[in-house]
Amino acid sequence: MRPFLDDDFLLNNETAKALYHQYANDLPIIDYHNHLSPEAIAQDVNYENITQLWLNGDHYKWRAMRANGVDESYITGNRSDREKFEQWARTVPYTLRNPLFHWTHLELRRYFGITEQLNEKTANSIYDQINALLSSKEYSVIGLLEKMKVRLLCTTDDPIDSLAHHQTIRQQDGPIRVLPAFRPDKAMEVEDASQFNSYLQKLEAAADVSIGTYGDFLKALKKRHAFFVANGCSVSDHGLESIVAEDYREQEIVAIFQQIRNGKNLSREEKDKFRSAMLIQFAEWDWEKGFVQQYHLGAMRNNNTRRLRELGADSGWDSIGDFSQARALSKFLNKLDSNNTLTKTILYNLNPADNEVFATMIGNFNDGSIAGKIQWGSGWWFLDQKDGMTRQLNTLSNMGLLSRFVGMLTDSRSFLSFPRHEYFRRILCNLLGEDVEKGELPDDMHWIGKIVQDICYHNTRNYFNWQEVTPNS
Repeated sequence: MRPFLDDDFLLNNETAKALYHQYANDLPIIDYHNHLSPEAIAQDVNYENITQLWLNGDHYKWRAMRANGVDESYITGNRSDREKFEQWARTVPYTLRNPLFHWTHLELRRYFGITEQLNEKTANSIYDQINALLSSKEYSVIGLLEKMKVRLLCTTDDPIDSLAHHQTIRQQDGPIRVLPAFRPDKAMEVEDASQFNSYLQKLEAAADVSIGTYGDFLKALKKRHAFFVANGCSVSDHGLESIVAEDYREQEIVAIFQQIRNGKNLSREEKDKFRSAMLIQFAEWDWEKGFVQQYHLGAMRNNNTRRLRELGADSGWDSIGDFSQARALSKFLNKLDSNNTLTKTILYNLNPADNEVFATMIGNFNDGSIAGKIQWGSGWWFLDQKDGMTRQLNTLSNMGLLSRFVGMLTDSRSFLSFPRHEYFRRILCNLLGEDVEKGELPDDMHWIGKIVQDICYHNTRNYFNWQEVTPNS
């Protein structure tokens, strides 16, 4: 019987062990999509305690606690930070076979050297042990990132963001590059006219453009897009249920915008046409600037309206949706490709039933101009666990080129989430090691080791044109 979380965790054959320890383990991390706080990085925050660092904002943990019968007062409520941590500790033993069980103990080990299992009995001693460390410089936000060899990360930022914290980080010239990503979802969110117009007021202020017409709206957004470029941005992101790709005429969009600007709610057809036009517009700007654009598709958000009213969005009430993806996605990518305005693109699906759809869709638009130009992204959100990653890797291998894959990201709000890269690397090495030992791949460690290193690091660096980020930088 193997010990829990030993050096060969998830590595179930000798080839896998060699691939991980010799080729993957020492590689630094480029995390090209997450929701970390630029402000916390700019201020190099030392969190007061482990609850504030580890539990606040982590809806993965919150969902598990709720499922375990923990009262909301211990999750998002007014209980003390120690009491909240105790409730999480009591929940952890019941997360067995959930990725949270692995992640929790990996994070305790990699950041704090704690090898005990977290449970009700160990909760208070672990809480005190970690808190005693958190005040030191080694455990500031930058210190935590350096522990995991993070070299570069991209946050997720709204077009109206001032990027002041990014500017501060750049001026500090610290050990980790932090870049913004352009996420214009709210500029397409036209479900409610009042909310949309409220957002436009903020956009007017950010862009210093008065928005009365659709032309003004585009001018303001393009100005913000250029501002992001001037601040180091070369990545965009969209979080959508599905791509919308309705046919439209420019005059229609002008009229639709005027309707909503006048406070009139739109019909479903009008909403879809407006979003279709905006997706094309954003994609064309991204192509002009040589961006990598990302589309996270398939989340069904805010299912529990009572809790949404009480706690707001991103508090743990989202799930996998069963939206139709293929036809509109094909139409959207084809329109861009036909106009020669399709930039590098990464597609992520949340519904595993869409795995083969996405794995084959990318092949329709890889035109030979760039290796891996159109990517199928790593297992995301509910799928960034052992089974989800393995299925994604196997499907990509069967239907595309695994060797050109740009690998893992955290998609996280937590500064303690970076062992997920290790988790992915171990799974990748185990998968390839199994094939070697079964005689399904040649026993060529130099070549397969190179592929491992490419997927874990080099492909990402090259794909995003971040070649100046080197393993020793």
